[in-house]
Amino acid sequence: MASTEKEPAGALSGIRVGRVAAPLREQVLDGLRRAILDFDLKPGARLVERELMEQIGVSRTTIREVLRELAAEGLVVVIPQKGAVVHAPSPVEAQDLYAVRAALESLAVRRFIERASAADVDALRATVDEMEAVALGEGDIPALLRAKDRFYDVLLEGAASPTIQDILGGVQARVRLLRATSLSQPGRPVRVISEMRALVAAIAARDAGEATRLCVAHLDNASSTGLKALAADSAAS
Repeated sequence: MASTEKEPAGALSGIRVGRVAAPLREQVLDGLRRAILDFDLKPGARLVERELMEQIGVSRTTIREVLRELAAEGLVVVIPQKGAVVHAPSPVEAQDLYAVRAALESLAVRRFIERASAADVDALRATVDEMEAVALGEGDIPALLRAKDRFYDVLLEGAASPTIQDILGGVQARVRLLRATSLSQPGRPVRVISEMRALVAAIAARDAGEATRLCVAHLDNASSTGLKALAADSAAS
């Protein structure tokens, strides 16, 4: 299981707040969300109000509002006698998240095929090129996750469905830990590139049936890899 040790101050060193560009609360929220999604704050890490106040330089009220928002997004949970911690999904929850993600992404793929332009398809293909460059380069997992995020940004923009975008956005944030766990397994990044290229080829051919099948297969593979890694991590702890 993930450690519940408190993260060092360096995990929050990237959060800089001001009072011009955006409301203070939004700056803190964006900074903490980014620290969680980029794994500067690890799953299971405690988020102690007093320490956050000192490290970021904001009031307790702001910190509490931000932690409530992060809890609503599923990135933070509040545990009795312990307080707020970065959420670490259980294997059962992970399985359900993958199932929900598969259903939503399949629908997004269908809408993209129906509504996206040829330029959108080219942009989608370019994001896979970017993923491949990262995977075959240093193989940095956060960088690979950001490249994959851009794939979904293009997919959702081309699908032109605010409803799907809003719902899937929340699921994607909660599943980011699982994506990182899956992508960290030996050989998985290269297989992901192959799966994504096949998916984009089916999308470019406007073959909704094949694209949906490939989308579900990709997520089944990700689920299997991620759940095995979570089980191994749990057994080792």
